[in-house]
Amino acid sequence: MQRAEQFKALHRSGCFVIANAWDAGSARILAQQGFKALATTSAGLAFMLGRRDGEAAVSRDDALANARAIAGATALPVSADLEDGYGPSPEDCAATVRAAIAAGLCGCTIEDTTADPAAPLHGFDHAVARIAAAVREARAAPHPFVLTARAENFLHGRADLDDTIRRLVAFAEAGADCLYAPALPSMDAIRAVVAAVAPRPVNVLTGPRDGLVPLSALAQAGVRRVSVGGAPARAAYGAALRMGELLAAGDLQGAMSGLAPHAAINDLMAARAIEKPGLLEK
Repeated sequence: MQRAEQFKALHRSGCFVIANAWDAGSARILAQQGFKALATTSAGLAFMLGRRDGEAAVSRDDALANARAIAGATALPVSADLEDGYGPSPEDCAATVRAAIAAGLCGCTIEDTTADPAAPLHGFDHAVARIAAAVREARAAPHPFVLTARAENFLHGRADLDDTIRRLVAFAEAGADCLYAPALPSMDAIRAVVAAVAPRPVNVLTGPRDGLVPLSALAQAGVRRVSVGGAPARAAYGAALRMGELLAAGDLQGAMSGLAPHAAINDLMAARAIEKPGLLEK
C-alpha cells in the first residue's frame, strides 16, 4: 500500500524519471541510482527472452512474471508495460489489469495497438472502450493503481497529432490516470498534448524526436513523467554486442577494457541494496 500511495503521489506535481528495468538485476542497479519508481520494458523483456519486440511474442504470463521479479527486487513502486493488454477486447484489458493488481504492481500501461501489422491501431471507439474497461478494474483495486493509456500513432508511422490528442483526451475522459503518446515529434507537440489533457499527468518517452532536451525543459513544458523504454536494456545488449565483436576479432584487451568491477556489481545484488536510505522519500 505504501508503494502504491507513493507512486500515485509522484504524479501530482513536479517531473520525475521512471527508469525501465528488464530484470531483477537491472532493477537492483537502477534502484541504487536514486530513482523514485521503476517501470518494466516490453522491448527489454523480449530481448531477455531471445524474442523480437513488437511482434506479440511475449505473453501476459511472461510479462507479469517479469514484473513480479522486478517488483520483488527493490522497495520501489513498479509500473508494468503491458503492451496492448494481451488481447483485442475490453475484457482482455480488464483481465490484464486485474492480474497486474494481483501481482502487486502500482500501475501499468495499456496501448491502443492491435498486434496486427496490417491494421496496427484499434478504431477510436473500440480503443476508448478498452481503456474504460481497464480503468474500471484499476478503480476496483485495494490500493491506488495508476492506469496509463497510450496512443501509438507516431510509433506506427501515423504522424497525426490531431488524432493522437483526440484519443488521449477520450482516454482521460474514460478515467485514465496518466496519458502517454510515444515518439512525439517536437516540443510543440508535447506542449499541445499536455495542454489538451490537463490537469491529467503526461508521460513522455525520453523527449521529442527532433532532438532530445534536458529534463528541466520537459518539466517546464508541463510533463510529469519521463520514461526511457528499452534504452537501458539496449545499452546493456549493445555493450555485449561490442564486446562480442572484439572477442571474435581476437582483441582480448579491447574486449575486457572498461568493464565494471565484479565486486561492484556483486554488491548491488545484495539484499541490503534495497535498503539504502532516501530512495522512498517523496
